[in-house]
Amino acid sequence: KFVVDPKFTPFFGTKGAASVLDPSAFILICMLSTAYMAHFNAAKFFIELKDNTISRFNTVVSTSFGISVAIFAAIASMGFLTFGGNTAGLILNNYSTRDSLMSLSRIAVAISLVFSYPLAFQGARDGVLELFNIKDRSNKTLNTVTVALLSLVTGVAYKLRDVSMVLAFAGATLGNALIYVFPALMFRGSVNKMKDLKQSLKNEVKFALGSAGLGTVFGIIGLKMAIKSVM
Repeated sequence: KFVVDPKFTPFFGTKGAASVLDPSAFILICMLSTAYMAHFNAAKFFIELKDNTISRFNTVVSTSFGISVAIFAAIASMGFLTFGGNTAGLILNNYSTRDSLMSLSRIAVAISLVFSYPLAFQGARDGVLELFNIKDRSNKTLNTVTVALLSLVTGVAYKLRDVSMVLAFAGATLGNALIYVFPALMFRGSVNKMKDLKQSLKNEVKFALGSAGLGTVFGIIGLKMAIKSVM
C-alpha cells in the first residue's frame, strides 16, 4: 500500500553503517535534540507534583523520558527499516491515503497534537511576554498575544511542507542551546559565585563548557545540512 510517488517508496543504499559518518547524520542529531525541549514546563511540573521532593521529581523525569525514548526509538527504527533513505519527515506521508490503518494513525496524531499543543504554546507565549518585558498579564493582553502568535505559527505551518526541516532547524538552534549551551553557562555562573572551589567542580565546569562547544558544532553542521537538503 505504498504511494506511487517514487520519493516515498522504499530506498536502501549501499553504505550501510558508514552512513553514520555522513554529515547528513547531523540532521538527525538536531532533530533528536527537540525531544529534550521540555525545560519550559519543568518548573510547573515540579510545583504541581504531589510531595514534590527532588528525588520524586527525578523519578518522574527519568521514568517518563525512558518510556518516551523507548517508544520513539522503536517507531523510528521500524519506519527507517521500512522505507530507508526515502523515509519522510512525517512517516505517515510514506503511506497511501487509501490505507485505512494509516488513516486512523493520522487521526490519532491530529488528536495528540490538538491536546499537547497548548503545553508547548503556553511556554512560547510566556517566553514572548518575558522577551518583550510585557508586565500586563490581563486576559485582554494574553488573548491578543495568543491570537497574534497563533496566526504567525499557522501561517508559517501552511507554507512549510517538510516537517523534518522544522525539527532539524529547531533542534540545531533552540534544542542545542537549551541542552548544551545555556545549562553550561548557568552552571559556570553558579560555580563562579562559590568560594573555596574544589578541583572536581572546576573540572566539571570545563567538561560542561566542552559539551557546550560540542553542541554548538553539532548545531552549526546540522543546520547547514538541513538547509542544504531543501535547497
